[in-house]
Amino acid sequence: MSLMTLPRRRPSFVVLVRKRALASAAALLLCPAAGIYAPPALAQINLPSLGDSVSEGLGVGTERRIGDQIMREIRVDPDYLDDPLLLEYIQQLWAPLMAAARQNGHIVPETNERFAWEIFLVRDRNVNAFALPGGFVGVHLGLIAMTTSRDELASVMAHELSHVTQRHVARRIASDSRQSMMALAGMLVGLLAAARSSSPDAANAVLVGSQAVAAQGQLNFSRDMEREADRVGYGLLTGAGFATSGMASMFEKLDQAYHLNDSGGYPYLRTHPMTSERIGDARERLATGPSVPPQSSLEHALMQARAKVLMDARAEAWQQLQALDAGVRQPGVGERLSALYASAFASMKMRNWPRAETALNSAQAVADLISGEPRVHRALSLLRAELALARAQPLQGQQALLPLAGDRSRPVVLQRVQLALAGDDRAQLQQSADTLQTWVTLDRHDALAWGLLAQLWERLDHPLRSVRAQAETRVALGDIVGAIDRLRSGIRLSRSREADQVEAAVLESRLRALLAARRQELQDLNPRREIPAGVDEPVTR
Repeated sequence: MSLMTLPRRRPSFVVLVRKRALASAAALLLCPAAGIYAPPALAQINLPSLGDSVSEGLGVGTERRIGDQIMREIRVDPDYLDDPLLLEYIQQLWAPLMAAARQNGHIVPETNERFAWEIFLVRDRNVNAFALPGGFVGVHLGLIAMTTSRDELASVMAHELSHVTQRHVARRIASDSRQSMMALAGMLVGLLAAARSSSPDAANAVLVGSQAVAAQGQLNFSRDMEREADRVGYGLLTGAGFATSGMASMFEKLDQAYHLNDSGGYPYLRTHPMTSERIGDARERLATGPSVPPQSSLEHALMQARAKVLMDARAEAWQQLQALDAGVRQPGVGERLSALYASAFASMKMRNWPRAETALNSAQAVADLISGEPRVHRALSLLRAELALARAQPLQGQQALLPLAGDRSRPVVLQRVQLALAGDDRAQLQQSADTLQTWVTLDRHDALAWGLLAQLWERLDHPLRSVRAQAETRVALGDIVGAIDRLRSGIRLSRSREADQVEAAVLESRLRALLAARRQELQDLNPRREIPAGVDEPVTR
């Protein structure tokens, strides 16, 4: 794949960040009890190469709280993406990297317990990935789209994970104790903006205060930190079983982009500048380190195609991808599968059902010639079900999922639920509700599952259960205030009609718990201010 010059796009979140994220980050950083300069209990942690300067900077708990505040803004941004299939794919790469980091001792008990260790997707065609305070790592769809193997993508994820394990954000803050707290707050918000923006000016726009220039200088990790993240990331790649050639080839692609055609489409290069030294180190490690043969990249080819379609919703972009089905002559199986998948998915988005069906059938014919690639067939079955759902043909969608009858993964479960919601079979709706109720019991943070469950309970004439699920959706997104509002609405609803008193009691109990959590949240933000007891008073029937 050629490294294309991507058009600039002003990010929609800049104003949102300026108005809300800065206030929340500043509140945490300005809090005297937050321990910005109080040395946390990290004296026994041995961080390689760069020493223990972090112990004089940001405490683990404070770093996590700042990350949570920033993630609340990200999760309500339209470009925050929960595509179950793509998210599952990057989580499959993330999990062995995390295991290797724990095995190698890079994740210590305190951060293991208190950091989020969450990877998420951003619907953005720019090539980027970024680490946020508290163990959050974002991956742009543009990065997935430009990588040609799982090993290349994993190398970037390993690098970003290393920034988290080595606590580089906290170290950058500790490196200049002369900065004011407001400048540090601006730096953290600018970090988010720089990570998302195709224009450096967008990051500058949210850096406020008299030391904004100094704060912006903190956006880029130091060369020592980049070398450390490269070295630690390389170890994670080998420990996780990925081919380390992925790191070298990724560096070469980024270097090519830097020298030839970076016109704003590669913000990763601004916060992670490529140097000849970094590229040379990667090549030397490849030559002298353990050799792991690359694994099949056929599934990656499909995920690459999916990312291309989802990252850019412009009609002209979809038309270009749709045209990939015309006389497919790509030499490799992966290239042919990727082209046909992209064409089918783009055609579906453009509601060109016959062309989508034809491209998907062609992709299936290619896949049928391949042995030992069950995940390729699975991805095509899911796309066929997705196409049937888009065409309002739930029965055909359910038939498409028959080969996956024993699959209990998140993409398949949620696809089945959406197909049930598209139909009128009450038994299927009830079965789906029971399945999702069990699902969210095991994973209370799955906002998409809670949202679908709310729809199911509404269809099944359980309004109070639906309200509860709506509230839990808000909790999963970090919006406790919104959740409290939904629960109060549900309690008022229970007064106006004959209601299930057990469900009403559940709403009241959950409301009390969330009010207490909100009160604690306000207390953490304002440690010197006594929060009124009235904040804890729930609505009574």
